[in-house]
Amino acid sequence: MADVTADVLIVGAGPAGAACADELRERGFDGSVMLVGRELDPPYERPLVSKAYLRGTASRESAFLRPPGHWDERRIDLLTRVSAMKLDCAGRSVRLSDKRDVGFGQLLLATGANVRRLRVDGAQLDGIHYLRTLANADALRADSESAEHVVLVGGSYLACELAASLTEMGRRCAMVMEEQLPLSAGFGDQAGAYFAGLLRGHGVELVCGDPLAGFKPAPPSGDEERPRVGAVVTASGRELPADVVAMGTGAVPDVMLARGGGLELGDSGGVACSAALETSAPGVWAAGDICEYDSVVHGRRLRIEHWEVAAAQGRAVARAMLGEVGDFEDVPYFWSDLADWAKAEYVGPAAGWDSEVVRGSLEGGDFTIFYLDGSRIVAALTVGRPDDLAHAARLLRAGTEVGAAKAALADPGVALASL
Repeated sequence: MADVTADVLIVGAGPAGAACADELRERGFDGSVMLVGRELDPPYERPLVSKAYLRGTASRESAFLRPPGHWDERRIDLLTRVSAMKLDCAGRSVRLSDKRDVGFGQLLLATGANVRRLRVDGAQLDGIHYLRTLANADALRADSESAEHVVLVGGSYLACELAASLTEMGRRCAMVMEEQLPLSAGFGDQAGAYFAGLLRGHGVELVCGDPLAGFKPAPPSGDEERPRVGAVVTASGRELPADVVAMGTGAVPDVMLARGGGLELGDSGGVACSAALETSAPGVWAAGDICEYDSVVHGRRLRIEHWEVAAAQGRAVARAMLGEVGDFEDVPYFWSDLADWAKAEYVGPAAGWDSEVVRGSLEGGDFTIFYLDGSRIVAALTVGRPDDLAHAARLLRAGTEVGAAKAALADPGVALASL
């Protein structure tokens, strides 16, 4: 027997869960809604963790997605610091960490992702930080206040954002990565060269093509209870001084609850979903980092890790729960700020492309890179040209064969609206 029931139970109080709960109420749903989150804080804007919140230019409250009292006003039962421990799809219930069994009519799983922890020598040393939550940002900010050397591990967006934020905070930063250029794994060498120049131009040292091998402890000072990191060691044997290390090594979808509940998993480690975001269990949906869905826009299965996409999927699930079941057809979009150095915006994902067309000036930091599979646009990345992105999304959704119009894509004098 369930201890409590909810017409809609949402596990995961991130952007997907918050958007789903709000969309239900916006559309007049009057049943009971329970939103369960394992973090201390109510739903917040996670991108701020590596940006304004880390730098101390945004307060904790300003990161919250909704103002105080919002959840009570909307009669949404928000639980914080509570985890979902066990899913019983047949019995339509979820066991929570507070020992309650919650029965549900419909369920959204939006459990997000966990940081990918690297198992290397010295990984247990103090001063090594993984960033995912507001609390993680608090710890990194406090630990880096007196740091002379900070090393970022990885060539991802997160590592680049952290390098920019910490440099703006007055820290001397270096990046260690297996890629030949930052962000080149996802966006190619042309974009990688631009971001490398941007980072170096602001004083960030780049160690490329030389992945992390391990960490060495600092000489003991007598004040530490545990040994502290003192250097980062690369595969080539190079040692970089490091008072603090921040890891930008990616995340893995948190599918433990889904796996335990017997849901089908996808090839990329997420929860396998239909084009309408429904899992293998009827009335159980997924959104956000764990959602691996059949994209009718791209013609293949996708799993997108970004809060903009998660929120859009949460809203789509709410509509489906209310009977408006349809394929999720949004073109994935995300953005990244490297301090105030540059804002990159992107529609995609850029996977399976075989050529690039550059519009504008990479050297001038005012460009769009269109990624093509044959003659079809499959993604675009822009810095300083946001209008291009809307046209890229339009052409991507339509499956437009660019063909002879490649030259027009590259020519800023030709209006993209004409394509």
